[in-house]
Amino acid sequence: MLEDVHVAHAAPCHPEALSLAAANDRSLDVPGLIELILTRFHETHRREFPEAIRLARKVEAVHAAEAECPRGLADHLAFMADDLEGHQQREELVLFPMMLRGGSPMIGMPIGRMMAEHRDVEDQLARLRALTHDHAAPPGACHTWQALVRACRKLDVDLTEHMRLENEVLFQHFLD
Repeated sequence: MLEDVHVAHAAPCHPEALSLAAANDRSLDVPGLIELILTRFHETHRREFPEAIRLARKVEAVHAAEAECPRGLADHLAFMADDLEGHQQREELVLFPMMLRGGSPMIGMPIGRMMAEHRDVEDQLARLRALTHDHAAPPGACHTWQALVRACRKLDVDLTEHMRLENEVLFQHFLD
């Protein structure tokens, strides 16, 4: 799975090359972009979603009686994490290996599916922002609630950049 994609290309990427700046100025090749996406985004999402879910469950339990309580946030985050895991698996097992082999005449179909799933994630992020009042904790919020808001804001920023990098940079190598 993830390990297979990491080792699929012959030339290892240097850590200094794995930067968003390099990706944005298009100086990274396809293997470098994929490695960046795997390490900067896929691994990060897998690490950070469980903590955000834990924080949301705690805030919802402790502050259930408060009007500002983000009711349903833990379930929404769990849904997002599950949906994202399936998406990332499809990239890691199908799309990225295909890209590392130089593409295919049929590559437009999996890219189209990934882009459609990205639009679904945009809708999920809009719901996340609504549940967290645009990532703002109420005045006097406890440390856990503040940490939850920070975690949700980071997930939003990271997912948005992740999708932009794939849609506007990586996928364009195969759609142009």
